[in-house]
Amino acid sequence: MKSVPMPFTLRALAALLGYPSEELQRHAGELREAMRAEGVLPEAAQAGLKPLLRRLETWDLLDLQADYSDLFDRSRKLSLHLFEHVHGDNRERGQAMIDLGQQYVDAGFFLDGGELPDFLPVFLEFASCLPPAEAREMLAQPAHVYAALAERLDKRKTPYAAIAHALVALSGGKLDLEALRELQEREPDEDPARIDEEWEEAPVTFNASAAHEMGGPTGVVAKIRASNRAVEKEAGR
Repeated sequence: MKSVPMPFTLRALAALLGYPSEELQRHAGELREAMRAEGVLPEAAQAGLKPLLRRLETWDLLDLQADYSDLFDRSRKLSLHLFEHVHGDNRERGQAMIDLGQQYVDAGFFLDGGELPDFLPVFLEFASCLPPAEAREMLAQPAHVYAALAERLDKRKTPYAAIAHALVALSGGKLDLEALRELQEREPDEDPARIDEEWEEAPVTFNASAAHEMGGPTGVVAKIRASNRAVEKEAGR
């Protein structure tokens, strides 16, 4: 797949994966339009996101939040932390977290908030600030995790599955089928009683001059508008 800019789409998907808020509900239509206008998502993937966007616009906020928590906060197999799937609880997870955090720092970005660097919305926001080729390469690395999440979310019959499918589509290239099989074989048992405190939602921003020049995230709408300015700047408009 050609390495075309996709900051709008990545930031929109990151926002959709965040804990539902009044802001997200108010601007769901703008997220839809941003992804449509950028045009990097295949038509089928865009269509797949419609039920989730419609739900965000029509459901009561408390119901949205309860549904989100039931999915992502009470099941390790649906964790939005990438390394939960790749490394589980082994010691390699800690080093992987350090290495990923260092990648952010080396690129001039600094996490401001309580989230870990492997939290998928954080990862997507970071990728959205990179040049197109680097963003595509970064996005493709955990494609097998997106695929596993898509399969598990499909089984739950939740519209959030469409985000995972969209990420698989955006990753381009071929999935690492061996890595995917390993994830499927190591799929953890459901344990509703276990709620990891590390998964508690916290606001996240990247603070650095480079981040602001490239459209560093500050809020759902600001992320998209700042990213638009960066794309226009690169295009010489």
